[in-house]
Amino acid sequence: MILLDRVTKTYNKSMGPALDRISLHVEPKEFVIVVGQSGAGKTTLLRLLTREERPTSGKIIIGGIDYDKLKDKDIPLLRRRVGTVFQDFKLLPNKTVFENIAFALEIVGMGNREIKHTVPKVIDIVNLKGKEKNMPLELSGGERQRVAIARAIVRQPKILIADEPTGNLDPKHAWDVIRILEKINKYGTTVLLTTHNQEIVNKLKRRVVTIQHGKIASDRANATYKLER
Repeated sequence: MILLDRVTKTYNKSMGPALDRISLHVEPKEFVIVVGQSGAGKTTLLRLLTREERPTSGKIIIGGIDYDKLKDKDIPLLRRRVGTVFQDFKLLPNKTVFENIAFALEIVGMGNREIKHTVPKVIDIVNLKGKEKNMPLELSGGERQRVAIARAIVRQPKILIADEPTGNLDPKHAWDVIRILEKINKYGTTVLLTTHNQEIVNKLKRRVVTIQHGKIASDRANATYKLER
């Protein structure tokens, strides 16, 4: 599902590589947590996976798509297969919950009838029934993040990348979001979660990939993690 083979990314030769010959294999339907201090290379890794950046060297294959052969015109197709959720929600403030989620389908040309059929199902998955007509500012932070997740999964991507999705949330809302990610994973979506939240990592006991100084320092199943100070 996700394969990186000796991938290096260098932005500035004088500063050394942001990622240094990393190799990683994630199976379909896995739930993998990526941890590491700020500046370790986590964001670079995610930018490579979503093709916002290209590697300096090495090979990336996602869902059978070889990034070496990926043309620019095919990047929108890739991003339908790879959903992304960010720390800061990125919702459209002048659209309702329903409209924010529907927008992801409108831009790929889905008809109104299919949108009206699909969006309520996703709203139900993220436990936001009854909030369809609310505007983003009428929601809590946790609810806004769940709208962002719904928008990311409404096109049924094979992979969901969640980049610090609980970073701005209090513990209760953070766990609401994590439970939704677990539910999506149970439905068969591969989930890649980055987080600084030590409690979440240790309670989930999933596979944990630790990045330090641009390299994979450890890759362990059912792992716990102690954040270095």
